[in-house]
Amino acid sequence: MPPLRRRTTQTVSLISKILPASNVLLDSDSASKKRVFEKAGILFENQLQIARSEIYDSLFARERLGSTGLGHGVAIPHGRVKGLRTAVGAFFKTAHPIAFDAPDGQPVNLIFILLVPERATDLHLQLLGELAQIFSDKALREQLQEADDPAALHQMFADWKG
Repeated sequence: MPPLRRRTTQTVSLISKILPASNVLLDSDSASKKRVFEKAGILFENQLQIARSEIYDSLFARERLGSTGLGHGVAIPHGRVKGLRTAVGAFFKTAHPIAFDAPDGQPVNLIFILLVPERATDLHLQLLGELAQIFSDKALREQLQEADDPAALHQMFADWKG
């Protein structure tokens, strides 16, 4: 008889599953939404072999529907990408705040980019919901603002419990 599996009460966040450490970037030179989306396109093209233009176009198509700026210095640009097999994320912390048409009128420098498969629905909404919870945590936002090490930033997402 096989041994019983021990159940743990610790849950792993959805975001920690889609955010590899290599996708947490300190971005010292992007000064616009366009430039961040271009960098995201290059990052994901290199990892996923999906054309950067497809990623860029997907992010801007969603942005045209309404700003993905949340306020408090945070934005969650997201898009559906044809050919993508699973959701993937990247976190950019820019050195200089960027205009993002956030509801509070403030520029953003904490940018979580979320890409989902073209037909993803429930997962897409679950991921966005979890990101909204993460970024509604004022103490965590402050820690993200203070951190200047990609590994430390990644660990904050990995340690988050909803």
